[in-house]
Amino acid sequence: MSHIEKAETATVYANGTTAQPQYYRKLGNPGPLGLYGFASTTFILSMYNVSARGIATPNVVVGMALFVGGLAQFLAGMWEFACANSFGATAFTMYGGFWMSFATVFIPGSGVTAAYATEEELLSALGIYLITWFIVTFLLLIASLRRNIGLIALFFFLTVTFGLLAGGYFSADHMPELIKAGGSMGIVTALIAFYVGTAELLSDPVNSWFALPLGPIPKGRID
Repeated sequence: MSHIEKAETATVYANGTTAQPQYYRKLGNPGPLGLYGFASTTFILSMYNVSARGIATPNVVVGMALFVGGLAQFLAGMWEFACANSFGATAFTMYGGFWMSFATVFIPGSGVTAAYATEEELLSALGIYLITWFIVTFLLLIASLRRNIGLIALFFFLTVTFGLLAGGYFSADHMPELIKAGGSMGIVTALIAFYVGTAELLSDPVNSWFALPLGPIPKGRID
């Protein structure tokens, strides 16, 4: 199928002049790109948070967070604006920015962590950073309630993930346990995001053999 589509036929005005038909370039769905970028980066960091295979240092995720969870997701957000999807544009662009900002904290030589005099101050700063994203995610959860069950589940578990991680950094006594719990919820979140991204990728009946259900929400009338 051609990527150039005709938007309308020529219009003849009363004075006899003719307006030529307008053309636009048809856009693909940027959703799967954004969801896969988010899911893969979240999965890697969450595996580190649960100390999978004894890994305690998360710095390997920096490159992934910058270019996949960050740049690729940010671009998906920009394309969602072009597709007139304000929800997808807001979510992807925000989380693309999240991953790029998060990666900056762990870039060697960035000076972010070295700027704090004590570990307690650093942990509190990270806790405030994460609780802010808890608030953003909760608001996006509310905005997703009329979309589909897949997205609702995604933002619900992501909200829980941020809450647990923030609690872990605020509470030094329970930090390992809460961060591992947040990592576990992050793994669930990533798997849901992989599923939702695949469902959107297979949603085109022309190019897919089958589709995956997302659990559509009935659109009742709002007066």
